[in-house]
Amino acid sequence: MDLVSLLSYGLGAGLFLALTALLAIGWRGRVEGGLLLAASGLTTAWLLLLAAQAFFGAEPGPGAQALETLRTVAWLAFLTRLLGYRGAGAPTRGLPRLALGLYGLGALTLLATLAEPLLRVLGLPGTLGLPGHALENLLLAGHVLLPVGGLLLVEQLYRNTPVDRRWAIKFLCLGLGGIFAYDFYLYADALLFHRVDHAIWTARGAIYALVVPLLAVAVKRNAQWSVSIFASKTIVFHSATLVGAGAYLLIMAAAGYYIRAHGGEWGTTLQAVFLFGAAVLLALLLFSGAARARLKLFLNRHFFEYKYDYREEWLRLIHTLAGARTGQELRENAIQAVAAIVESTGGILWLRDEMETFRPVARNHLPDPGDVREPASGSLARFLETRELVVDLTECAREPELYAGLVVPEWLAGMPRAWLVVPLLQGPSLLGFIVLSESRAHFTFNWEDTDLLKTVGRQVASYLALMRATEQLADARQFETFNRVSAFVVHDLKNLVAQLSLVVSNSKRHLQNPAFVEDAIRTVDNAVAKMNRMLEQLRRNRLQWKPAQSVDVAEVLAEVAKVRSGAAPVPRVEVRAEALRVLADRDRLAAVLGHLVQNAQEATGKGGHVTLRLVREADAAVIEVEDDGVGMDAEFVRERLFKPFDTTKGNAGMGVGAYEAREFVRAHGGTIDVRSAPGEGTTFRLRFPLNREDERLPAASPA
Repeated sequence: MDLVSLLSYGLGAGLFLALTALLAIGWRGRVEGGLLLAASGLTTAWLLLLAAQAFFGAEPGPGAQALETLRTVAWLAFLTRLLGYRGAGAPTRGLPRLALGLYGLGALTLLATLAEPLLRVLGLPGTLGLPGHALENLLLAGHVLLPVGGLLLVEQLYRNTPVDRRWAIKFLCLGLGGIFAYDFYLYADALLFHRVDHAIWTARGAIYALVVPLLAVAVKRNAQWSVSIFASKTIVFHSATLVGAGAYLLIMAAAGYYIRAHGGEWGTTLQAVFLFGAAVLLALLLFSGAARARLKLFLNRHFFEYKYDYREEWLRLIHTLAGARTGQELRENAIQAVAAIVESTGGILWLRDEMETFRPVARNHLPDPGDVREPASGSLARFLETRELVVDLTECAREPELYAGLVVPEWLAGMPRAWLVVPLLQGPSLLGFIVLSESRAHFTFNWEDTDLLKTVGRQVASYLALMRATEQLADARQFETFNRVSAFVVHDLKNLVAQLSLVVSNSKRHLQNPAFVEDAIRTVDNAVAKMNRMLEQLRRNRLQWKPAQSVDVAEVLAEVAKVRSGAAPVPRVEVRAEALRVLADRDRLAAVLGHLVQNAQEATGKGGHVTLRLVREADAAVIEVEDDGVGMDAEFVRERLFKPFDTTKGNAGMGVGAYEAREFVRAHGGTIDVRSAPGEGTTFRLRFPLNREDERLPAASPA
């Protein structure tokens, strides 16, 4: 038994058998499909016969040679059919004569193959009186000339197919051209040296096996031949990886053997070092994202009609988005899902906020861009919303006329490795956008990428909008619960006020320690006053608004500093602009500032500093609450600081203070900004428009 020949021809027979079965199942009665089925079937039978002969240790006989001639003629007939009826329209000039010549040559070769056994059956001389190896040489010449004719037909088929249709037949030409070229090499060598080289003959089956994927791709691209064969991109990718890794290991093993054989006394050591290095290199390639991206891009570009397997892409998108458990995780997964489509290394997500600006809310494998905001009325947002285009920043810089009307913001133009800007559209509105970094592979961006990214962007936008609506609903439910609980709070406050009032009335009887008594009375009076104010606020309808009044901001700052002077560090007041008045609810302004000062004191050690500062900027009064305390990181400021009922104080806090401050400032037409960093302190900047006589802004509803 010739094991190597058995494996080689067995592999080829198995793959051709699978191809033949698919062709037989999907044959639609067309001539092209019938000829292709016949050629594949004859090739399968020929390979099976050779594998069987290798198993039994027999030499290839006339039967195998006859089948070989028949399958070659079948392939030639298939190519002739394609040339005559599928090219530019009219049959190729000279094709009939060429086809007849090849068929005649095939008949003579078949006759030469069967001549000797037929003559023996008839009792005639096996050589017909011809000298030496004349009959054998005639047979070899036929096997040499038939592949040459096949190569001519392949070349004519490719040349006479219109350029825009060559993608459909290029793998057929490559596969059959490879078969004919190898057969020519085999038999030319045999004709020259009067023997068939065993090594070349043994490898023939494996060569045919390698051709089957090429033929399968060609059949897939030409559904009129037979069934439309589905080749999963995932399977193709993993198969290509496996084949490539196997070929690499075989080459490295051969190189290692050569080193050992010719390396002298160091041969074994050098072989071990070489093989270990080769294994490490293979592992690096297999786990390299860039290598995988380049392989996928190569396979998509050369083996598939369309670049993407849309079913796989959609399932991966849904799986990635649906796997998020929190809003922040969904935002990060959205970047990951979009970046994976174009093999990008990462990205940053911008979403529209309540102030009609786009701010970064999540990032993946890219540095934090900081507090970069893009206005909804800016050129970038308007372009993405109206044109609904994916912006290729490289192309935009090279050919700006393709993006007429787009002015790339400075922050985006200066962002390192920024490549694509993908719009996230919810209906006609722009919910946000994703800036992707450069691809791992040399990616050629085309219409297919644009269409897929636009579609994926809309799907991602719908998920993000749904998550935002869910979070808002949860906040509303929490406020509803808070309002229900407030009735019990009012009851408790009534009792507490009554008790403290009794203490105040009874404390006048104990005048032995005047300082203590006065301090106690003053403390209790302040507590009673505060609780009465809280009780009044809780009794108000939160949906009602009350008119604002003109407030001297400097006076309010002084009042807040005095109230909070009992705690350390004592707040300082810096008034850099006098007589600044704003329209606001004085009590609520004081409460908001008092809360911010309290937070600053709690975050700052006794040796630290807390400053209340008033400045003027254009037509606005700016109040700064500054401390040098522990500070907050950017993620906390972005995700948690202004989220209601999210507190770091445990049961000591409700988590509504910062949220209330933001809503109060916004209700009065102002803005609130936060500058903070761990270990460097925090600064809140509240910006209110200055009071104008013809302006009456409503105050926010009390908390």
